[in-house]
Amino acid sequence: MIFLVVFLLFSTLILRLGVIQIVYGDDYKRELQRTDAVTVSNTVPRGKMYDRNGDVIVDNTPLNAITYTKSQNTSQQKMLETAEKLSKMINIDTSKVSDRDKRDYWLIKNPKKAQKLITPAEQKKWDSKKIYQMQLKRVPASELNYSQEDLKVIAILKQFNSGYAMTPQIVKNKDVSPEEFAAVSENLENLPGVDTTTDWERNYVFGDTLKSILGDVSSEQAGLPKDLAQQYLAQGYSRNDRVGTSYIEQEYENVLHGVKAEMKNVTDSSGKGISTQVVKQGQRGDDLVLTIDMDLQKQIEKIVEDGMWQQKQDPNSALLDRAYVVVMDPHTGEVLSLVGKKIVTDKKTGKEQMQDDALGTFTTSYAVGSAVKGATILTGYQTGAIHPNSTQVDEPLEIKGTPPKKSWKTFGEINDLRALQVSSNVYMWKTVIAMAGGHYVPHQPLDLNLKTFDTMRNYFSEFGLGVRTGIDLPNETPGVQGPERKPGLLLDLAIGQYDTYTALQLAQYVSTIANGGYRMQPHIVKEIREPDTTSNKPGPVIKEIEPNVLNRIDMKESWIKRVQEGFHMVMTVGDGTAVSYFRGATYDPAGKTGTAQAFYYGADRSKWGTPVINTSLVGFAPFDNPEVAVAVLVPWAYEGTGTPLADILGRQVMDAYFNLKKARAAGGNTANTNTTDNTSNTNTTDNTANQSSGQ
Repeated sequence: MIFLVVFLLFSTLILRLGVIQIVYGDDYKRELQRTDAVTVSNTVPRGKMYDRNGDVIVDNTPLNAITYTKSQNTSQQKMLETAEKLSKMINIDTSKVSDRDKRDYWLIKNPKKAQKLITPAEQKKWDSKKIYQMQLKRVPASELNYSQEDLKVIAILKQFNSGYAMTPQIVKNKDVSPEEFAAVSENLENLPGVDTTTDWERNYVFGDTLKSILGDVSSEQAGLPKDLAQQYLAQGYSRNDRVGTSYIEQEYENVLHGVKAEMKNVTDSSGKGISTQVVKQGQRGDDLVLTIDMDLQKQIEKIVEDGMWQQKQDPNSALLDRAYVVVMDPHTGEVLSLVGKKIVTDKKTGKEQMQDDALGTFTTSYAVGSAVKGATILTGYQTGAIHPNSTQVDEPLEIKGTPPKKSWKTFGEINDLRALQVSSNVYMWKTVIAMAGGHYVPHQPLDLNLKTFDTMRNYFSEFGLGVRTGIDLPNETPGVQGPERKPGLLLDLAIGQYDTYTALQLAQYVSTIANGGYRMQPHIVKEIREPDTTSNKPGPVIKEIEPNVLNRIDMKESWIKRVQEGFHMVMTVGDGTAVSYFRGATYDPAGKTGTAQAFYYGADRSKWGTPVINTSLVGFAPFDNPEVAVAVLVPWAYEGTGTPLADILGRQVMDAYFNLKKARAAGGNTANTNTTDNTSNTNTTDNTANQSSGQ
């Protein structure tokens, strides 16, 4: 019987082995030999940014990096073993290890103890997610007092788990010493999933200069912005990819991002890596050449900073905290310089310091005053309210129920050119009264057609005032239109005292007048170029941004030339409001000054509502063949009376442009070429007293 039983058992075993070998043998052999090939993408450096002269503005700094790529079926225990080995080879920051990270680590290290934290009844009642959450809560706090070595392991394990399967994750890419890099490289066979490579870090060569416009890039830890994650994923991005998060970096993400390198990772049936093959070589992102002239940008930033600090010494300028300058090519719309500066108080030291606010040139708007009078005159021509050489009597206007409204000085009978030259308010008001079908009678109320608000705003928009300029950057504001419609406010609109405009809108407006009536779309990117890996210069041109005419103003060429002549008189003839500031300028400037009564709404909330004066200046040069247009806007320049900082800055900015041009033509040093005539103590202004009735 025993023999029979043994015989049957052996027979069954032999039969079973035969079935396995003969019937299923090939299947098992294929399974043992099975390999998985998964293609993963490695990030590449972003494209560079250059200024118009070929100087690098934004670069990539190479970094030694240690990465980890986990396979689909890598267990936490295997990852822990690798992390423990790696922790003996590198130093890593442990300051970000959280209580949750420590609890996760304890559960991995103590699986049997972790199981005892849950009762059999709870095991049956809860799903795996609920069980894990309760295990985390029940880890004894006394068990979490780890040594520094343990914390290093926890920090590395945290980095391992922060990535996605088959996606390289940065473990360390800053301050990787040559010794660390070599130690890890030599032990890659014993560190499954770990690799050494070269990573990159964005380098803004000029520091904070224009930094707010250049934008930011997300970290690998932050990855894709939550609100755009699905859009990027659909384009083939990984969740931990670094992308532009603001302004140029974000606006030109598809250009700067580049083509990822594709690697095929081959693993055996147990998930162990066998080999890595290059499927496609990566390529750095394409480069951007900006319209900005960084030499000019730096000089103007210094001009603005010095001017603001000096003006702040005046007690009447205590609320001054910002200033904006835009320099454009009036024929192409290329932005040569975009400068914004803001004085802020350091929360730690309590001291005032200067901060970049270039964004404010197109994201914030203010009342600009008389600088808009060129548009008012041209609107008057177009509507038939006035014609070239029309005369008006500049006299105080006595409108019933309002304080007298007058210019900063009574000029008597003047024509349109003289009105621009001396910045007559009364001439503008009488023009608008005629435009609105009214008739001024001293001490009587004004009866005006308030649809003229729409007429004026429509014509102003042809110059770029009150509408977005179309610059290739996000978040541009169109400014603010005053909500009420009253006769007095219509008069205020004509002299820039009601609606608000940005510095960039002023630059587009004066460019439109300077170039003969074409509203050019401003742009800050000049060219897109292929990356050149052999030099630090831009490669071949892929795309050139062509000048774009948004519209031609619906006005006669002779009218535009008439206003150009008036602007020329402002800066070069007799008692023009800017003559004292531009006296001696060799480049034959033309332009218009402006001051506006406004109210302070800055950082000091206790001072909100304080009456202040905004100052502005628009200009172009040379008069007969304009090559540069400038807009300066200084909100809250002073209280009561003070120095029109915009006029001073405008002269220095134009000097800087032409001196830089001269130095380059001579092949000389372009640094510190902003030598100017001394414009101090030249306090000729558009006095705005009693301008705004608010009626």
